[in-house]
Amino acid sequence: MTGRTETLLLTRSDVARLLPMPDCIAAVEDGFRAQAAGRTVPTAVMALHAPDGGFHVKAAGLRLDRLYVAAKINANFPGNPESRGLPTIQGVVALYDGEDGRLLALLDSIEITALRTGAATAVAAKYMARAEADSLALCGCGVQASYQVRALLAVRPIREVRVHDRDSERARRFAAELGRETGCRVTAAEDWSAAMRRAEIIVTCTPSLEPIVTLDDVMPGVFVAGVGADNPRKQELAPSLLAGARVVVDSVDQAVIIGDLHHAIAAGTMSAEDVKAELWEVVSGRKTGRASPDEVTLFDSTGIAIEDVAAAALVFERALRAGHGRSLDLGA
Repeated sequence: MTGRTETLLLTRSDVARLLPMPDCIAAVEDGFRAQAAGRTVPTAVMALHAPDGGFHVKAAGLRLDRLYVAAKINANFPGNPESRGLPTIQGVVALYDGEDGRLLALLDSIEITALRTGAATAVAAKYMARAEADSLALCGCGVQASYQVRALLAVRPIREVRVHDRDSERARRFAAELGRETGCRVTAAEDWSAAMRRAEIIVTCTPSLEPIVTLDDVMPGVFVAGVGADNPRKQELAPSLLAGARVVVDSVDQAVIIGDLHHAIAAGTMSAEDVKAELWEVVSGRKTGRASPDEVTLFDSTGIAIEDVAAAALVFERALRAGHGRSLDLGA
């Protein structure tokens, strides 16, 4: 590897081919273990707002066999699919050698983001959902939805999935496709509240600006993952739900600004000190993700750069071994 100056260009299909969901889950979990062991460079975040969306920059470092540093630039335009026929998320992950600054790879960020977001939910569920949990209620049938289901199938014995979307036809199409892909019993739920009350795992991945899950909607022992709140305006989980649950976040610093925790603090039902743990503390065994079978547990997922660098590093290493991607000399 010494002297290598070319940059590897990896497309979305390259990422999908090289990073199956179970492997991404393992990589993200290992990234959290590395965070616990002090083998990471702390995350840096920047946001830039545009009229119809925004741009987010997240960067972090992870020491594996070498020090990898990744910076992800994502454009997030929620209205794109309906108004422009474009993806909501578009962007690139730049992966660097943290020792000498070489730009090792440029990777499509759509697939990296979708995979690592689902993987983070699965890691949280592994430690926070009941081991026998086999029913899932999912709100939001966009791009991220199938990744969430595939990730949870890797860590829990899911047999029944109920999906809901404000576009009922999209929910029906998604349910049919997901059922064929997974072999699970998947149904479209017109009544979201009823679907939640029958589920042991609840996942929300929507652009909602108001709560769609309250404490009254969930049964004892449920695990809830809020995935959609990635800016200060978005909100999926009611402050009362967070106040009544064991709350774990991926990053307290981010969740108090852009997560559902942000709204619970604003409502006065919680403070940052009420958060039981960050996910790396649970993965490393320093703190517990579930204290009792009947406890409501909740993961407020805002998406952190440790997840990005863990996934991108694994894709890069596999691409080198398999000869995938296209090499570019950006300095030519």
